[in-house]
Amino acid sequence: MVIIIDPYIAGISGDMILCSLVDLGANKNKILEGIKLSEKYLPGSKITKIDFTKVTKHGIEATGLILDVDEKTHERKGYEIKKAIKNSAKKLELSEKTTRFVDSCIDALISAESKIHGISPDSVHFHEASSIDTLVDIIGVGIAMEDLDLYNEEIVSMPICVGSGTITFSHGTMTNPASAILEILKNSNLMIHGNEEKNELTTPTGACILINLTNNPVEYYPTIKIDSIGYGAGNNNFNNFSNVLKIVRGIKKNNFESDSVIVLETNVDDVSGEILGNLIEKLMVDGAKDASICHGITKKGRPTNLVSVICDNNTLDKITETLITETGTLGIRKTFSNRIIVPRINHEIKLELEGEDFDVKYKVSSFNEKSTFKIEFEDLKKIADSLNKSIKETESLIRKEIIQKDV
Repeated sequence: MVIIIDPYIAGISGDMILCSLVDLGANKNKILEGIKLSEKYLPGSKITKIDFTKVTKHGIEATGLILDVDEKTHERKGYEIKKAIKNSAKKLELSEKTTRFVDSCIDALISAESKIHGISPDSVHFHEASSIDTLVDIIGVGIAMEDLDLYNEEIVSMPICVGSGTITFSHGTMTNPASAILEILKNSNLMIHGNEEKNELTTPTGACILINLTNNPVEYYPTIKIDSIGYGAGNNNFNNFSNVLKIVRGIKKNNFESDSVIVLETNVDDVSGEILGNLIEKLMVDGAKDASICHGITKKGRPTNLVSVICDNNTLDKITETLITETGTLGIRKTFSNRIIVPRINHEIKLELEGEDFDVKYKVSSFNEKSTFKIEFEDLKKIADSLNKSIKETESLIRKEIIQKDV
């Protein structure tokens, strides 16, 4: 299955994601019960009414969230919201994956505010995000994802609409998108775009939830057979479009993914092995998907090295510059190539190994109903050095932990 999150027209917010998942089939009663149990962990906020209902947005029927709250505070420290989310996850006995997901969502929000204001995460104050709305959105989406069993599915996102104009909030007036949105999305692969609507179409909470659901952008819908569609309504009404987020669940025709890449090639015959070895490292730092060097023979029996690099449009210019400056080549061949890819999902897990805590990234690939995973080598190397063990021994140790916890 593949899940397509489509914020291309209306942007994205926490409640829109939650409502889309309910419209997709998540058990709304389970979500409502979970949210009500979580309420007590945020003193000063009381939910007086909460429900999901069908609404019409510019001719499109969607699921909307009714949420009335009585709040005595309009400012909270970030760690207060984080503590409430942690306590809620524990009380609700959410799965380990869901607990990591909700923790990562609030951490992303706190981290963005910390970076913007130049303060420590413990000192971050929320204003707009101080409401119980933040807890409702994050905990609600976590429960819905778990109920629909979507964490292990391939999830992709269309480009995110952010609107345009200016916005005024607790820190004054600034251009849209606000700094928090840019900070949250800058380290992801997800793409944004504006339109003529002079409103904030993407909220910080929505952006934080989205980057923790997927880091896989697509510009077009993949080839799928549509299984189900969820429409989640936002609160505002706009004249030119439906304020609705679409989440589409579909079945791929086969088990493969496909994309298009750029292949750069150049022949060099007067460059030392040391320079070529350093070149590979630089190309990977520049964002190459892969790089290789093959030895060969050219005209007049001259030995040569064929440098081949796989990249995309985002890294093309930087990689081209590196090839020219490092090798002195006078020409680079550029071709476009379609790839067939075995489906894979990026994962990250926190492990305690011999009394030390580590963050470990790994990829899970699936083919013929069998799954395998591969640990990121840089993480493997760092942990091996820290534990003073061999790469082979460390890999065996980590694989055992991952299998027990996450696979």
